[in-house]
Amino acid sequence: MPKYYASMMCADMKKLEQEIWSLEEALIDGYHLDVMDGSFVPNFALGLGDIKAIRKLTKKTLDVHLMINNPENHIDLFINLGADMISFHLNSTKHVDKLINNISSKGVKVGIALNPSESLEELRYIIEKLDFVLVMGVNPGFAGQKYIEYTDEKIRDLKKLIDSRNLDVKIYLDGAVTKERVKYLNEEGVEGYILGTSLLFNKPEDYKSIIKKIV
Repeated sequence: MPKYYASMMCADMKKLEQEIWSLEEALIDGYHLDVMDGSFVPNFALGLGDIKAIRKLTKKTLDVHLMINNPENHIDLFINLGADMISFHLNSTKHVDKLINNISSKGVKVGIALNPSESLEELRYIIEKLDFVLVMGVNPGFAGQKYIEYTDEKIRDLKKLIDSRNLDVKIYLDGAVTKERVKYLNEEGVEGYILGTSLLFNKPEDYKSIIKKIV
């Protein structure tokens, strides 16, 4: 069964405890925490206080997506805040291999977030060191964007690469995830989805009803 992670940048942080309670009742698998510095992407998102508060309210997986420059300078900080998974972007650091090794050595799952226009060629030499690839279906930085259709082809090609090497690397999709998209991408090898405003948040139905329709 695919994993479903709630994108907390889309949640109502003014009533965080209630949001977490409702998501737990819906049997969400974990929480996707976008961290943005206003430089690597033109937006700011979840701060350290937000992550700390979420960690106190749940024992479920915290999936930290770093959209920041020089993430290697802050890895220990996010691990100490309770990150179970950390992904970063290839062009955010000069030493990709070193950063992968550092995260992995501390018992945290490590992934690469792949922007829509980025080629799989950049993953070819490091994919065996990864636990997951976070495929971006939109350009990172803002919620509510339109899905970039060639993402589907990239997912199919990524699945072929993983299978050709018999690797246990998970494919996750982040951006414009809908019920219909989940249904057909399950068949293409996607094993985890980041749920935001396209499917989960700001909808008339409660979270439990929405999740029930897609599992």
